Amino acid sequence: MSFALVIDDNKQTTDALVEILNLWDLHARAVLNPAAAMSILEEETPRVVFLDINMPGVNGFEVLGYLKREPRLASVPVIIVTSDDQPETERKALRGGATAVVIKPVMIEFLEAALKKAGVI
Repeated sequence: MSFALVIDDNKQTTDALVEILNLWDLHARAVLNPAAAMSILEEETPRVVFLDINMPGVNGFEVLGYLKREPRLASVPVIIVTSDDQPETERKALRGGATAVVIKPVMIEFLEAALKKAGVI
């Protein structure tokens, strides 16, 4: 079964995203840190990844780089979900291979547009 993986250190954000994504039957699963995400990614390939940038320890750009370098995961769409609304952050994410950037707080119409751009819905 395919699933959406949400990686964010904020539990409120992960809970909200999981609830919204499950409305689209994306069977979302959430982790609160990149180390937990790596455990899942070693064994399974998600249909789409939602990734925060600003997390303690390993940041989202490092995770994005890993996803795009790993042959099995390189084609998985990555949607950045961040509170950092600086244009340079968005440019860096897109140059790094992200499919789309959604600014927190997440508005459903922007999330839906990102999912459509990623070809997930």
